[in-house]
Amino acid sequence: MNHDAYDEPIRYMNNVLSIHIWQVVKTYTHVNWNPRWHYHKELEFLYMQEGSMEIRVQDQLYRLDPGDVFVVGSMQPHITRKTDENKLAYLVLHFDLQPYFDPALLMHFRYFSEIDRPLCSLNGQIKQKEEMRAELTRTILLLFQELERKSIGYEIAVSLQVRQLLLTLLRHDDSFRHAAVPYEQANAPSLRPVLDYVNLRLSEKIQMSEVSAMMNMSYHYFSKYFKKVMGLSFVDYINVQRIRKAERLLLTEDIGITEISERIGIANTAHFYELFKRINRCTPREYMRRLVPERTIGDSS
Repeated sequence: MNHDAYDEPIRYMNNVLSIHIWQVVKTYTHVNWNPRWHYHKELEFLYMQEGSMEIRVQDQLYRLDPGDVFVVGSMQPHITRKTDENKLAYLVLHFDLQPYFDPALLMHFRYFSEIDRPLCSLNGQIKQKEEMRAELTRTILLLFQELERKSIGYEIAVSLQVRQLLLTLLRHDDSFRHAAVPYEQANAPSLRPVLDYVNLRLSEKIQMSEVSAMMNMSYHYFSKYFKKVMGLSFVDYINVQRIRKAERLLLTEDIGITEISERIGIANTAHFYELFKRINRCTPREYMRRLVPERTIGDSS
C-alpha cells in the first residue's frame, strides 16, 4: 500500500458556496483498499445508492450498505474499499464550513469546528436512527438536484440545504443536549483568526504574547478569555492540533518519529511521545499497528 501524503484537493462546482457533489460508480472487480489515505478541510457526506463498501476513518472501521449515510469530519484521514465484485454507486458531498458560518450557525461554532470530538462520532447514531438518516438522505438528494439543474436561485437553495444538514446532525445528537449556548461559546467566532494562525504555524514556535497582541488583549486576559471560550487552555489547544497533524503524517507519509516531531513544532521527541500517549492513550507505534499493520515507522517508541 502506498502511503504518500494526500491532502485531497476538492474542485468546487461553485466557488462562492465552496461545495461539490457527484455520483461515484465503480464496476471493477478487485476489492482491495484504495492505495492512499486522504483527508481534506471540507466536511464529507456519503449516501449509498447501490452495493456495499467499507470505510476506515483513522482507527474506526465501518461498513456502508444501500441507504446508509456517512459523515467524515474536517481533516480526518480516511480510506475506502469495495466489499465485493458487484456494482457500487454512491453520492459524495464535500463542502467547506467557512462560507456557512452566519450569526446563527456561529452560535454553535465549537460543535461544528469539532473542538471536542469529530463529527464522525455521529455515524453510530445515523446508522441507528431512521428519522435522522431519512432527513440527511432527503437533504443530500435535494443538494444533488439543485447543483445539477442550477435553476434560478439555486445558490440560495443550496445554502439552505447545507444548513439543514448541519441542523439535522445537531438536533439528533443525543450527546449534545444543551438548552442554550453559553455566552462564552457564543463568542468563539471572535477567536477564528487565532485558530487559523495556529493551524498555519504548527511547525513553528507559537508565542502567546504575539497572539494576544494580535487580538489587542493583554497576555493574561487573552489566556483567561481563550480558556473560557474554548474550554481548554491555549497551550493545550496547540498540543491537540499538533498531535492531530502528527496522526495525519503517520498515516500519509513514510517518515520517522524524529522528523514528524520536528514538523509539528516539537523539538523534544520524548515530549512528543508523552503528548501523543496522553491524547491517544497509545504510542505512535501502537497507533500505526492498529491502522496500518503492514507498515513500520522509523525510530523506536
